[in-house]
Amino acid sequence: MPARLSIVALLAPAEWVEFRFLRETIGTSDSALSKQITALENAGYVAVRKERSGTARRTLVRLTDHGHAAFAAHAAALERIVGTARQRP
Repeated sequence: MPARLSIVALLAPAEWVEFRFLRETIGTSDSALSKQITALENAGYVAVRKERSGTARRTLVRLTDHGHAAFAAHAAALERIVGTARQRP
């Protein structure tokens, strides 16, 4: 599954997701994940929030309304493709 689709699929059911969780679940490096999140952020699909508590820092990511709509449209298109493929003899 392409990285951006994996990220968006993980974010879809959640309010905010930690960067670390995304990295570990997808199995990618910090730099590769950061690049993908930046691209999604530039497209308006995700919002990023950085928090600091003492010396601990964490980065949180969530889908925007635009991101939710885009993911729903993409998932619907994939479902149509799969449905058409299943109808073939």
